[in-house]
Amino acid sequence: MSRLGQQTPDGELWDLIVKGDEPAFRVLYGRYWSSIYTTAFSYLHDRQACMEIVQDIFLGIWRRRARLQPGSFHHYLTAAARYQVYKHLQKKLKGKVLYREDLQESRDRQPVNDGAYNLQYRELEADLDIHLADLPERCREIFYLSRKDQLSITEIAERLNISRRTVENQLTRALQHLREALKSGRRPQ
Repeated sequence: MSRLGQQTPDGELWDLIVKGDEPAFRVLYGRYWSSIYTTAFSYLHDRQACMEIVQDIFLGIWRRRARLQPGSFHHYLTAAARYQVYKHLQKKLKGKVLYREDLQESRDRQPVNDGAYNLQYRELEADLDIHLADLPERCREIFYLSRKDQLSITEIAERLNISRRTVENQLTRALQHLREALKSGRRPQ
């Protein structure tokens, strides 16, 4: 067996890993764990969840080493990290949906003040309109077509005779603006 180190090519490491060579696996882990962690952290901003994702990916690689045939480890691991992030977010979302269902059940048992709810909704909608007024007219128009008229990106692009990419960029800009305004708790003037 050759001396394993950071200069050992991925393909050579993989051949050894398929045969159950743990030192080769440790070299591969050392080479790529931080890349996976960084990719996951850029989405989740949760250290514990990202470390679990790294561990899950490498555990899965070790368990399925006889069946896996990754071409480029960097691409394979980046895709695996994104997939694990997606699974993590789905799991979190599923928990929120269950909570929301529980909330709805409790509302069914308790009287609800629809007037107060409607007033809060109208106030929030008015705040959003005021925050959106800070944006350029075209950006605002695209946001309203997407969120209020429920048009798809393709439909908006066709209606306004612009590219899909432009629509996506403008929606991203509007949503980022709203997130920042609402996160800061800044009330519109």
